[in-house]
Amino acid sequence: MTAIELADYGPDFTINPYPYYAKLREAGPVHEVLAPNGWRFWLVVGYDTAREALADPRLSKSAANVGLDAPFDSVVGPHVLRLDPPDHTRLRKLVAPEFTGRRAERLLPAVQRITDGLLDAMIPAGRGDLVDALAFPLPITVISELLGVPHADRDTFRAWTNEIVAPTTPTGARDRSVELCAYLDALIEDKRAAGPADDLLSTLLRARAEDGDRLSAAELRAWAYILLIAGHETTVNLIANAVRTLLGHPDQLAALRADLGLIDAAVEEVLRYDGPVESSTVRYTREAVTYGGTEIPARETVLVSIASANRDPSRFTDADTFDIRRSGAPVRGPGHLAFGHGIHFCVGAPLARLEARVALRTLLERCPGLAADPDAGPYEWLPGLLIRGVRGLPVRW
Repeated sequence: MTAIELADYGPDFTINPYPYYAKLREAGPVHEVLAPNGWRFWLVVGYDTAREALADPRLSKSAANVGLDAPFDSVVGPHVLRLDPPDHTRLRKLVAPEFTGRRAERLLPAVQRITDGLLDAMIPAGRGDLVDALAFPLPITVISELLGVPHADRDTFRAWTNEIVAPTTPTGARDRSVELCAYLDALIEDKRAAGPADDLLSTLLRARAEDGDRLSAAELRAWAYILLIAGHETTVNLIANAVRTLLGHPDQLAALRADLGLIDAAVEEVLRYDGPVESSTVRYTREAVTYGGTEIPARETVLVSIASANRDPSRFTDADTFDIRRSGAPVRGPGHLAFGHGIHFCVGAPLARLEARVALRTLLERCPGLAADPDAGPYEWLPGLLIRGVRGLPVRW
């Protein structure tokens, strides 16, 4: 089999990958792919196969467990996106109680307060970049407050995390990760010295399982790294994608304005139609596995296209139609895979949904004239296959 070269698709693949994913799905649920940077991997594009792969124990999250080198992992330390059971089970068990739906709802007043403050500052200008004004500062402020990170550092975090999830240079992700981890090490030591506090990092410093197990310093640093990046970067693009998609579908925007009770449904439809995570983080085959008649050899890298799976017409009726009145029930079986599936399902999903719901509802209530800025140029899309979104969203209100 000859690998499909993504470079042949050109820049249009970054702008609108969905027609390309559709052609790939028609040819089969999994394909060997060559990225423009020379990275060769296997891309899963069909819904059923994606759901199977995301929960398949034959696919390891740890390169070391299949005999591969992953030097980048040594920078961050042991974290749940790079671990298999029982290590993954242990670490998730220590942290998951802090991210239940009930815990997220307790943050509603804080999320509303932060949103209102950002809109108070934004609205007098009449126009601006919604990413800078709302989509970025809301989740970074929420996660900073939650973790106990000084707000003054949020612009630095933005530069770090943007480069980590959508690197612009070959060493950009690693270099920024080194800087972020050094910062987190110092922050954790400051909190350890300061004693008990109400923020999440301080809580995790004290967290113990029933058997007395607790997080090591490296594990705590790795958790902080993942929560800081995943806790805001994906939500930035969920909020921005929601507004961008609604502005591109005036009938759906009008329907939502007429009935804000559809907010939850609108957020779920954005997650399905054009969610913030284009592809999963990497997995590695422990052994040869076969999906849809295609065998992937052992010790190969696998990427699951969440974006493609969520547009699979075999699972979703009118999959390429954005419809906030969509019942949420697909053709058969479960719904979208925007937050993953299986043991690696996103621990922060309740918080992301809460922030998106509050941001979108409050924005529409307070900005009845919200529209795309007619004087703005084309969007600058985030590169790579991990995050789906734009660097800026010029709007007027």
